[in-house]
Amino acid sequence: MANSTSASLKLTVQATGENSGTWGQITNTNLLILEQAIGGYDAFNITNAARSLTFTNGAVSNGKNEVIKLTGTLESNLTVSIPNSIEKTYIVEDTCNHANFTLTFKTASGTGVLLCEGHCYTLYSDGTNVYKAGELKKWRAVSAAETVQAGAQLLVNTNSGAVTVTLPASPSAGDEVHFVDQGYDFNTNALTVGRNSSNIANAASDLVVNTQGAAFSLVFSGDATTGWTYTEK
Repeated sequence: MANSTSASLKLTVQATGENSGTWGQITNTNLLILEQAIGGYDAFNITNAARSLTFTNGAVSNGKNEVIKLTGTLESNLTVSIPNSIEKTYIVEDTCNHANFTLTFKTASGTGVLLCEGHCYTLYSDGTNVYKAGELKKWRAVSAAETVQAGAQLLVNTNSGAVTVTLPASPSAGDEVHFVDQGYDFNTNALTVGRNSSNIANAASDLVVNTQGAAFSLVFSGDATTGWTYTEK
């Protein structure tokens, strides 16, 4: 009976009596792969090309790591993908500058999770699609116009001039975006929240915030007329 390969981590499964003189090396490689899956770490620079993580049979490979850190400045909408049929969990930290582009972690042919700049995720693949099991949200500073992803927590600084933050396109019910007047200057240089084709508080207009020290959150209601509404003011 010949050796076989495990479905997800691509370990070498040795048949009885096979690999005389090399079984120890094969076993050691399997242990290194298990070490990767339990506590391995790798960082990838993401700029202008999609990244496909690898799962080489019987060998250490970058897709087998437990922790993935994504870095760089996006130049287009990009994906990071793992092969179809892989069942695995990941911790993924997105430290990229999205520069108004999107980044998605997914399987090669299935769906995945749209990552929010600065956040850290617990993700899992069922062999068909990638799902989010947890998300560590982080506050980040904003001082120039940008379009944000759902879940963004923004310290908006308007010391140098007014800032427009555009809400996500095609939001889903329950999506949230959070805002804080970092420099206490909204009364001098206002924050404009661009509605991006969705209503805000029942109105088909952008939201202009000129209250000093404002801190508030918007949640998408799932209702086309209501659109985004306040969870905190």
